[in-house]
Amino acid sequence: MRATHDILHVWKQFDSHPMETLTKAWYSVISGEGKQRSIEVMEEHRDRYGLSGNCFDLALWLIHNCKSNGINAYGIGHDLHTPKAHVAVIAINHKGRRYFCDLGDQWIEPILIDSTSQDYCEDELEGFVTGGKVRAETINEGIRFAYIRSNGKVSYQSFDLTPIPADELMAAANYSQSLLRHPLVEMRLKKTNEIVHWEFDSWNSFESGSEGLILESKLENDEQWA
Repeated sequence: MRATHDILHVWKQFDSHPMETLTKAWYSVISGEGKQRSIEVMEEHRDRYGLSGNCFDLALWLIHNCKSNGINAYGIGHDLHTPKAHVAVIAINHKGRRYFCDLGDQWIEPILIDSTSQDYCEDELEGFVTGGKVRAETINEGIRFAYIRSNGKVSYQSFDLTPIPADELMAAANYSQSLLRHPLVEMRLKKTNEIVHWEFDSWNSFESGSEGLILESKLENDEQWA
């Protein structure tokens, strides 16, 4: 189920890239417009300031880096042009196998989604999402993921696997970048025995892993949060 070396090589270039909405708020102020940044601008911001971006930034960036390494890749998503929009990436290895890659939700690794492959598995699997297991289920023209947490709670997320045309993906990205709401940061952190998920949301921060949710002490000002 795990991705082949060529895809993992590109994926791991983003290990230290959080999913965050802080950059688009900052960029809307300095640029005077809330639009999708180009790959060149995102790379410049990364080099100069250590910035990352939201799910659209990361998806476009991952697609670009895949193609630069000879890997076919395209965007998929749901609820485009709405505040609930989310995008991920399908990367296709040299054998034509499709892997689901979701930097926006900070998956640990890409996962094989071709049900005809001998390596495909519909069992509950560890090592793909933090603090639980995941099960991939094929549905019509799409895929549904069941997230099984350590406390037994199950949630679901579905994707249409139809490639999003480049112009539509960019239009949806521009819409998303124009939405300024509460700040959000999500990041994978490697601990001694596992990779945990750290999150800053609505001025609260917490960590989730095999031990469940661990709240951090609330801070008082922007300087402390920074």
